[in-house]
Amino acid sequence: MDKLPAVYIMSNKAQGTLYIGVTSNLVRRVWQHKHGVVVGFTTRYHLHRLVYFEVLEDMYGAISREKQLKNWKRDWKIQLIESLNPQ
Repeated sequence: MDKLPAVYIMSNKAQGTLYIGVTSNLVRRVWQHKHGVVVGFTTRYHLHRLVYFEVLEDMYGAISREKQLKNWKRDWKIQLIESLNPQ
């Protein structure tokens, strides 16, 4: 499978805790979060729902977008998520 650089947001519920990450294989990474393969923030806070993602051209773009989103205010992140995923 070709690498598809992506930035993504995981959550535990609507308006819940948010985690922003970057990966080259979104399907595998979401599976890892859902099954608690890597112990860390997402396992501690039970962040198993993929609520938002963007596929980008290259990893540099994905990392830049991740940094940009991490610097956003929480309200902006929620608005971004709800603009494409209202539930």
